[in-house]
Amino acid sequence: MSFFELIKPLIYKTDPEFAHDMVDMIFRTARRCPLFFNPLVKANFVDDPMLNQKIWNLEFKNPVGVAAGFDKHATMVYGWPALGFGWGEIGAVTPKPQPGNEKPRAWRHIEYEAVQNAYGFNNEGVKVIKNRLKKIYPFILPIGANIGKNKTTPEDKAVEDYKILVEELKDVVDFFVVNISSPNTPGLRDLLNAEFISNLFGELKNITDKPILIKFSPDMEDELIINLANYSVLAGADGIIVTNTTVNYDLVKSDIKRGGISGKPLAKRSYEVLRIVAGEIFGKVPIISVGGIDSAEEAYKRIKAGASLLQVYTAIIFKGPGIIGEINRGLIELLKKDGYSHISEAIGVEIPKKLELKEDNAS
Repeated sequence: MSFFELIKPLIYKTDPEFAHDMVDMIFRTARRCPLFFNPLVKANFVDDPMLNQKIWNLEFKNPVGVAAGFDKHATMVYGWPALGFGWGEIGAVTPKPQPGNEKPRAWRHIEYEAVQNAYGFNNEGVKVIKNRLKKIYPFILPIGANIGKNKTTPEDKAVEDYKILVEELKDVVDFFVVNISSPNTPGLRDLLNAEFISNLFGELKNITDKPILIKFSPDMEDELIINLANYSVLAGADGIIVTNTTVNYDLVKSDIKRGGISGKPLAKRSYEVLRIVAGEIFGKVPIISVGGIDSAEEAYKRIKAGASLLQVYTAIIFKGPGIIGEINRGLIELLKKDGYSHISEAIGVEIPKKLELKEDNAS
């Protein structure tokens, strides 16, 4: 039994947000404790030629990244390699500091291996986070900034918030993720429409030449997903992330009806949305899959469905800090088993349109 399995019952007796803050505190000091930090890097970080990729002219040592929400304030970046991550997102960041929603605002559903959160973009604001990133950028791993509007910013002024964020952070991160799909900021998901996306990317592309991605909600109708995927690419999106958390509260048995659910119950819908998006825009821009990935097998499934990169967060809570290394090592074995010499050979091999094209060529 691993150390994590031994202490897991104690962790689960604590408030989820308190436990997260303790992890934050540990990894804030990671670089100052090489006796603690270096063995974790050696145990968890996988840098193998089979998994190395260059995307957006950035070097990704492995495909598994830190999902947004884990490192809200860019305080744990130095600790990412110790957990095995090959890249990551900080944030969500807003122009002004904001405390987020009232506590409690995070709940574990242990029997479902799920987490429900209603944080509401709690962060220290772009100025503080920018100054923090200045001290570490450029980093050994690609850093993305998940950016969102302040809760008090009206929808008709939302573009200005995103412009401020890109202007402030463009020299201290490698790429951006436009977050208009979180369920925890009132009215935010209303911005998932063609007109707003077009205006937004038109403005942001004038500020930076760094990649700008967009993150989708799993709760949209399939037809809207298809339309927005195509429209996002036309508008200038450099990548699409699928998916954010879900407000489908039927996935867990609970009386709590606020916030978004992540983890294993989201896996099915996240995979469905990945297939829908990949069926439309695969090969045009990279696709990142997030939601319920907790094993090498699930990660490989997403890769074959069209994901170039992956993100994990909730799985750490239930599988432990070694899960990222396990996923990456497992991916190497699965690639070898199927006769692939590099991850790029497996990306998208099970996309229906790609399969149809192969069949047509064969005939």
